[in-house]
Amino acid sequence: MKPPYEITTEILKFITSISEKIGEINAKHLIKTNPTLRKQNQIKTIHSSLSIEGNTLTEEQITAILENKRVIGPQKDILEVINALDVYKNINKLKPHSEKDFLKAHKLLLQKLIENPGRYRNQGVGIVKGSKVEHIAPPFGNVPYLMKDLFEYLKDKSELTLIKSCVFHYEMEFIHPFLDGNGRMGRLWQTLILMQDYSIFEFLPFENLISKNQEEYYNALSLSDKEGKSTKFIEYMLKIIDHSLSELLENSGKKLSEEDRINIFVENNVSEFTRKDYMNYFKDISSATASRDLKNAVEIDLISKTGDKKTTKYKKR
Repeated sequence: MKPPYEITTEILKFITSISEKIGEINAKHLIKTNPTLRKQNQIKTIHSSLSIEGNTLTEEQITAILENKRVIGPQKDILEVINALDVYKNINKLKPHSEKDFLKAHKLLLQKLIENPGRYRNQGVGIVKGSKVEHIAPPFGNVPYLMKDLFEYLKDKSELTLIKSCVFHYEMEFIHPFLDGNGRMGRLWQTLILMQDYSIFEFLPFENLISKNQEEYYNALSLSDKEGKSTKFIEYMLKIIDHSLSELLENSGKKLSEEDRINIFVENNVSEFTRKDYMNYFKDISSATASRDLKNAVEIDLISKTGDKKTTKYKKR
């Protein structure tokens, strides 16, 4: 059964805005940013997603763990980071439509932290805020069937990926399939679903905005629970994604370096190419800049050169 939600003007507004921003990001070649920026964004993602769940480590400490340096902090928090780094390092190997991969990711995220990671819960659970029961999850016996239905829904090609990712995130939180790690898995799997169509989401730390206003995140989940449909949560998550893309575009004022340009071009072009091809790819550079880029790339053995003057062609090493 298709999970219930409504398409509102707010949802349509954000989908249009997100689509326009992704188009601009593609045009500016911001997806293949330099490796340092990609690493920084991944650290932000892990820090934000874990801090929502109470992890106390800083971005600097997570960077130190990534670089195999000794970090002083609660052992549980350090282990959560090590596990998350392992999962995000291998994120491209996970298939969003695979329930088996979903359980495998949970096992990696929660290994050595809980008993039986990677398995659905075998007891009833509720979410308590203060003295109030905020949410009672479906009976544990229903979890395997509900999750199977949810993964079937992901295969529906008539649904927009942007909406599908939000619906999955909300419905998974509602089902609460695990005793621990549901929030982390919801945010991870939404990223993975989005990455199918938009590679930018591998490096876009939208969790950062969630962690800055967690009350709004939990309020969107709660409102959707009360309404019995995920509309409010879809609106909230699309707003977060839209704001994250705006931040990326605002912070992208600096021009690509020569090294960035040639690496981006080589990553995206496998066949032989000419200086004209290179200039068509980066429309805002001069012929002198293009010649210098290509000359330096030949010198560092990144590309090979054949021919001379008008017959010159280049090829990736």
